[in-house]
Amino acid sequence: MPGPGQVLIQVAAAGLNNADLLQGRGLYPPPPGASPILGMEVSGTIAELGAGVSGWNKGEEVCALLPGGGYSEYALTDSGSLLPVPGSVNLIEAAGLPEAAFTAWTNIMDTGRLAPGETLLIHGGTSGIGSLAIQIFAARGHTIFTTAGSDEKCQAARGFGAARAINYRKEDFVEVIKAETKGKGMDVILDMVGGDYIQRNIAAAAPWGRIVNIAYQNGFKTEVDFAAVLTRRLTLAATTLRGRTPEQKRAIRDALLGEVWPLVGTRIKPVIARTFPLAEAQEAHQFMAKTGHIGKILLQMA
Repeated sequence: MPGPGQVLIQVAAAGLNNADLLQGRGLYPPPPGASPILGMEVSGTIAELGAGVSGWNKGEEVCALLPGGGYSEYALTDSGSLLPVPGSVNLIEAAGLPEAAFTAWTNIMDTGRLAPGETLLIHGGTSGIGSLAIQIFAARGHTIFTTAGSDEKCQAARGFGAARAINYRKEDFVEVIKAETKGKGMDVILDMVGGDYIQRNIAAAAPWGRIVNIAYQNGFKTEVDFAAVLTRRLTLAATTLRGRTPEQKRAIRDALLGEVWPLVGTRIKPVIARTFPLAEAQEAHQFMAKTGHIGKILLQMA
């Protein structure tokens, strides 16, 4: 049963995230008190409301961010991490929205401080986060550059709204950005690669630019020359979402409700690569690990 401020969701589908793969290998334990079951985002219907929860009704279709426990028939979350499923979005597909939307918004807007008229570089433009982030910030009028690993993925990223998609296997994103911005660079950079991208992001950033890392898939360690950070007055930041307090997540949710959710289903849509039944979760993880997909991978409960 849900505790005070919590909601019990009958899960229809769960979204896969790289954190699930890490947790499955024992490298990313859940926060204290969270379910040890994998799964950080779901869609479904409200089964029970905890004490003090208002504004929601049993049977209402929702999607939600979770600290864990999504690969299950029922999942608990704080009511401040709930979002309604827009009428034009399929309930199953809605499972691909929460983690990407929360992550994109808080890192690009709260940490990156993206201002009207500024440019944005999103690495991994066809990932679950990238595909949604491009749509969100293109809809808000920003010029977006992105990187992807094939011509097919670059074409998809342009379809999401990227002004320039860079095939990193064929082009140097630093050179492309410098050429196409007349040497200025990008105001905000969202990166999950790390490794040698740390120095290259610094080279690609505009004066007063903000570089935000949400993962370091190519490694936490590299040699960095900080001269340009100093002379170009750059900000380097890195954040995680899972361990934030319910109050912090509620603030992000409220911003999404006001700024993004009115466009979901029309100008912003979840991009789903493939849906697996829950019984094939291991196969879904293997599919995700191959990195060739475009968009989110989901697990359907029934």
